[in-house]
Amino acid sequence: MKNVEEIISRFSKLHNQKNIEGMARFGINSEKAFGVPMPVIRKMAKEIKRDHKLALQLWETEIHEARILAALIADPNQVTNELIDNWTSEFDSWDVCDQCCMNLFDKTSFAYEKAIELSTNEKEFVKRAGFALMASLAMHDKKADDNKFFPFFNAIKLQSNDERNFVWKSVNWALRQIGKRSFYLNGIVIGVSHEILDLNTKAGNKIAKNAIKELTNEKILARIKR
Repeated sequence: MKNVEEIISRFSKLHNQKNIEGMARFGINSEKAFGVPMPVIRKMAKEIKRDHKLALQLWETEIHEARILAALIADPNQVTNELIDNWTSEFDSWDVCDQCCMNLFDKTSFAYEKAIELSTNEKEFVKRAGFALMASLAMHDKKADDNKFFPFFNAIKLQSNDERNFVWKSVNWALRQIGKRSFYLNGIVIGVSHEILDLNTKAGNKIAKNAIKELTNEKILARIKR
């Protein structure tokens, strides 16, 4: 399974209309989808392993599952600013956005700077990518110093008034994930959340209240302790 035609043929055989209908209910763009479950795509990625050239070819098909697979097999060391700009500009679904950020973009050497840059873009899914990348870095970059996340707070406050569903939820996601890294960041994030509440915007109030509720939860605090 080392060429685009074979992969698309396999997706086609796995076509599942019920899954496609389910995707639509979750706000996923299913216009060019086969309804292949994520575990199956991950299994395919493990079989293929890293193949950057194939990843680029898969992306060009515009097929939903092919683009998620592309993010799983692309080589982070070969990912450029231009590639991220090109891919994010073509995002048309929140799950493709998040999978690219969680599986590929957050492994690049310039991920922190790129997250802030993307967060200022007015296109809905590009802006979401900025905050999804922040959340991904908070979850995956275990060795990062807490202070490395400080530049994200200004971006989070600036964009906390964006009421678009896929944006404010990603801002909230980033805030919560940063706050779960350590007790130090937990306290900082709760403070930032109160600053967002002071701005008194519809989206900001949802973002901040949800973050405070989760980050003061005893079970979450117990996990941070461990």
